[in-house]
Amino acid sequence: MEKKIVYFEKTGPENTDKLLKLAKERADELGIADLVVATTHGGTALKALEAFASPELNIVAVTISEGYKDRGWCITEQERRRLEEKGIKVLTATHTLGDGVASAFAEKYGGKPLEEVVRDAFYRFGQGMKVCVETVLMAADAGMISMDGEVMAIGGTSSGADTCIVVKPAYSRKFFDLEIREIVAKPRGNLSEA
Repeated sequence: MEKKIVYFEKTGPENTDKLLKLAKERADELGIADLVVATTHGGTALKALEAFASPELNIVAVTISEGYKDRGWCITEQERRRLEEKGIKVLTATHTLGDGVASAFAEKYGGKPLEEVVRDAFYRFGQGMKVCVETVLMAADAGMISMDGEVMAIGGTSSGADTCIVVKPAYSRKFFDLEIREIVAKPRGNLSEA
C-alpha cells in the first residue's frame, strides 16, 4: 500500500481545517467508526463533527483533567453540555501518560515516572502525536471506543489540531497491544513554536 502523509510547516490551530479534511477522507476509506479528538473547550470537537458529518460516527472528545482548572484549561459545564447535546461523548480523566499520583511524587522527591518517560518518547514525534496516543488510551480505558477495529485520533499542539493517526487501540494496562498503523498528518517541527 502506498499512502501520502501530510507534513505541516508549523504547529498549531491554522492546520485544523486542512487536517480535518484529510482525516475525513482517510476515515471514509478505512470505514473508521470511532474518532477520538483532543479538545480543551470543545471547539475542535465541534469542528470535527461538522467536517465528518456522519451520524454513525462515534466521536469522543477528550478534555484536559480537572487538575488544570487553575490555569483555565478545563472544559466548563456549559461547553460540555453543548458537545453532549450534539451527540459527542465527553471524557475528562487523569492523563494516562503523566500528571497522576506518580507525577506528584516525582515533583516532590525528584525522578521521573515511567509514564512520563513514555510521554517524552512520543513527544519526539511532536506534541500532537503524544496527545493522540494518550487520548486513545484514555478513551479505551473509559470504554468509550470499540476495541475491535481501528480508531482515528486527532490532536494538536497547544490548540487546534495538527496531528492525525490511525490506531489499533489498547487499554493502558495493555499498552504493548497499541499500534500506530498510519500517520495521516503531523507537523514537521516537534514542539510549539509559540
